[in-house]
Amino acid sequence: MIHKKDSGAIRLVMSLKFAKKEKFKFNKIKRPIYIRNIDDFFNKKGPIEHTVEVNIYYQEYRKRTEIDVIRGQK
Repeated sequence: MIHKKDSGAIRLVMSLKFAKKEKFKFNKIKRPIYIRNIDDFFNKKGPIEHTVEVNIYYQEYRKRTEIDVIRGQK
């Protein structure tokens, strides 16, 4: 039997490439957040250093939230 490992992700993330393409305003965080990839190694591109604020809409629901910006592994 094969068991899939839970990624342990507890926050929302967005790629740096997408954030730049969509022209989001970047907010610098006070302390970098070092993250591990699914293979349990630290992301070679570095820690999370910025967030963006977005509105999430679903039917009648609307919420403003913060999303971490990550640089891709490749």
